[in-house]
Amino acid sequence: LSLERGDSLLIAGVSGAGKSTLLRTLAGVWPYARGVVGLPDADVLFVPQRPYLPIGTLREALLYPQRAVLDDAVLRQTLRDVGLDRFADALDTGEDWAQTLSGGEQQRVAFARILLRRPKWLFLDEASSALDEPSEQALYRLIRERLPETALASVGHRGTLRAFHDRQLRLDGQGGWQLAATAVAA
Repeated sequence: LSLERGDSLLIAGVSGAGKSTLLRTLAGVWPYARGVVGLPDADVLFVPQRPYLPIGTLREALLYPQRAVLDDAVLRQTLRDVGLDRFADALDTGEDWAQTLSGGEQQRVAFARILLRRPKWLFLDEASSALDEPSEQALYRLIRERLPETALASVGHRGTLRAFHDRQLRLDGQGGWQLAATAVAA
């Protein structure tokens, strides 16, 4: 399997088939697999289903784990872009954001992080599962439009995700797999 810059791969299959383990292995965060995975550089972002949100300001949560200094206007617009309009003026509000935000809002923060960081390699492990389908589609479309050179690998159960990926790797849960092209990416 080769995933080049700008390519996209959806990893699908039944629950327990090993989708998340495979994704973690490809991203380099699961060291217990056998075989060889090569990434040409280290600009990798792995986004789990439940993103970590540090206690502190919304600005710190958006920029986590980095401490980059970005213009407030950029941060506010990014919040609006991911559907968190009501928090655009709360950048310096301190909260326990994991308790304050719903699961879907937490996932929107993770998508804002993606847009702000602009990784070369992006691995999404059911990173939009708490969102309704139209919101999920809007965020995937935003990522694909704004980061066309980013290689994307996603784990997800919804068939609607196929439209945002060039290929699909389907795991059968018994050690077998099938790689196929999907519909033209949206």
